[in-house]
Amino acid sequence: MAEPTTTRRARRSPTAEELRTWRAFIESTDTLRSAIAARFQEDGGLSEGDYSVLLALTEAGERTMRSSDLAAQVGWERSRLSHHLGRMERRQLIRREECATDNRGAEVTPTAVGVEIFRRASAPHMHAIRELFLDALTPAQLDAASELAGALQAHLAAIKRS
Repeated sequence: MAEPTTTRRARRSPTAEELRTWRAFIESTDTLRSAIAARFQEDGGLSEGDYSVLLALTEAGERTMRSSDLAAQVGWERSRLSHHLGRMERRQLIRREECATDNRGAEVTPTAVGVEIFRRASAPHMHAIRELFLDALTPAQLDAASELAGALQAHLAAIKRS
């Protein structure tokens, strides 16, 4: 297999086989994400976005993050995060407070309710990952999937930098 390059290749159309591979990859990951999202809703009443935000906050020092740092952590635009945090705040999952060191920013912290809902959702989420993803693949396929994900992340990061 040819080594991927981080420089832009000459523009050429994908082959029919490359397009089949692309489509299978996209459709299977979309189906997997939808199944995981449905499990979140069924098992804990959380959306994928809720879980991502609460995960980042529970892993942060003192369970608090500036909203701009949180946006970067979950990979969202700040406006998307702001709207999502508003919905989470109305459901009492998080609270936002003015940043003590910068009045232009806000600090986000999970509430006790948010921490408890996140905790209860975590075990079913791990079971869903096992059932829907891990159990479908052999150890060699998991290694290949990890290698594939790493290659894609490195390639996309290089393109973003250029």
